[in-house]
Amino acid sequence: MAKISKAFEGKKANIGYIVAGYPSIEHTREFLLNLDTSSLDLLELGIPYSDPLADGKLIAEASFEAVTNGVNTERIFSLLEECKQSVNKPLVFLVYYNIIFAYGVEKFIARSSEVGISGFIIPDLPYEECEEVSGLCSKFGLDLVPLISVTSAHRTDKILSIGSGFIYALGAVGVSGSQRASIDRLKNLVSDLKQKSDLPVAVGFGVKNSSDVSEVKSFADGAIIGTEIVKLTAKFKGEELMREIEKLF
Repeated sequence: MAKISKAFEGKKANIGYIVAGYPSIEHTREFLLNLDTSSLDLLELGIPYSDPLADGKLIAEASFEAVTNGVNTERIFSLLEECKQSVNKPLVFLVYYNIIFAYGVEKFIARSSEVGISGFIIPDLPYEECEEVSGLCSKFGLDLVPLISVTSAHRTDKILSIGSGFIYALGAVGVSGSQRASIDRLKNLVSDLKQKSDLPVAVGFGVKNSSDVSEVKSFADGAIIGTEIVKLTAKFKGEELMREIEKLF
């Protein structure tokens, strides 16, 4: 598997997000097979969930559609097993803790490692479970990416203490696709994080186009686009989809 650090080597990282299995498993397969020649440096792969608390309306609807179509954790693992020899860029699961817990925490992390996943972003990870998950990630050589927002400054040190890979700085307050926080607040957040950690900092939530990306990259180490890419996956596939995504960055 590719290490997350590879995405940030000598450049500001382009990070994308898709819902696995949306609009179909075949679409996701084509996405993975075209990833290495795309403008993306790292891909967040969302495991569809029936109650995605951190996701905005569009991503929640995409997730619901995937679940309705029979996409589940095992199908996603099988797809990644099929594609892993063709993917050399880092893949990170964006996954809700209930999915991990239901599968079995150690079993889930071990299986993720086997199929080529490099790390996890877990929006609803309870702090009391952090040490177990972090320890198992270390055991299997995976990263646990910390999520930090402009409103969680009082918990930053605790969150960073168990994080690795990169820091996901939330550029909006609320769910994905929300309006971005003020640029000054974001700059202050990123500056604070860089003083406290050597990990690269990428900004997501509220980043929607090439103008946003340029602005974010002027002070952060990477930009994350989710909602706009999910919109594109409903309209395009394969190489054509990758060309459309490149325009966003």
